[in-house]
Amino acid sequence: MNRVSARVQVPNDEREKTHQKEDDVPVEEQQQHEEEPKGDYLDVPSRPFLMKILRRQGDTQVLFADKVLKFTSSGKMRRRILIITDFAVYLIDPLTDGLKRRIALAAVDKLCMSDLNDNFFSIVIPTEYDLLLASTRKAEIATLLYEAIKASAQYELEVSFSNSFEYNATADMIKEVLFEEVEGGVRTRIVMKKSESATRILSR
Repeated sequence: MNRVSARVQVPNDEREKTHQKEDDVPVEEQQQHEEEPKGDYLDVPSRPFLMKILRRQGDTQVLFADKVLKFTSSGKMRRRILIITDFAVYLIDPLTDGLKRRIALAAVDKLCMSDLNDNFFSIVIPTEYDLLLASTRKAEIATLLYEAIKASAQYELEVSFSNSFEYNATADMIKEVLFEEVEGGVRTRIVMKKSESATRILSR
């Protein structure tokens, strides 16, 4: 799946730098990595609480596991464990060991990211609300999601590249992520688009 991995580039030699405005998103907490992709960066089989969560859902094959940043509807950042299996995407709270969300691969419709060297990407789920995450391994995540969905759900995941994209932060809130090249890195802003009623009608 070269067309995805070839276009998604994550900087390994410098951290993103952002201006500290209310709607700017600092990403200095993200660690940079210089290593070959290996999928499971957390050694999930050695962590009983993670395996227990997966087994409850009938999942055992881990394609990817790592810590990421999740952005809430209020704009706050939360550390989460992201696990991708051959059937679903999991978000787990590393502080409580609790499952926060499980998304079947078949429910994922689209992946949005910029053409710039930032760490942000959005997973679009039409029947629910979307996810906005940040990871220095977004290229690997995009590639694995594409391949896993093609294998299990029998369709090709749409991967959209743009220096701005919208996502449903909640069922009735649309936000836009804007990327801009600045001296020393990429400036990322998240702005409100709509808060009263989203154009998407969610399935009940």
